[in-house]
Amino acid sequence: MLIQDRIRTIMKSGNHTASEFADRIGVKRSNLSHVLSGRNKPSLDFLVKIIQAYPNVDASWLVTGEVRKTSSAAMDVSNTTSSSTETSSTVNRGDSKEIEKILVFYKDGTFDKYTPNQQ
Repeated sequence: MLIQDRIRTIMKSGNHTASEFADRIGVKRSNLSHVLSGRNKPSLDFLVKIIQAYPNVDASWLVTGEVRKTSSAAMDVSNTTSSSTETSSTVNRGDSKEIEKILVFYKDGTFDKYTPNQQ
């Protein structure tokens, strides 16, 4: 999948037209048109604007098309469904780090966001 296809996936997931998407990320409509047509490659600034406007989009996926694998530390992710936005999972890594969110990307270009319950 090309980067312009991943941008289209983001647009589709937000149900945005090209004009709405350009306005939301703060770029000229012509710039977005050139990127979507493949005429221009998106600049770093362009990609940063997408990531800032859509914080649940994985930057690695946007740039490379691949989601980076996380460490295989013991993770117990339970009680998750594709329609839920929160989970009651517990992760004990033996350190003071806390999970802010978990993103699951599917091969069809969609994704789900899971946010652990804050106690």
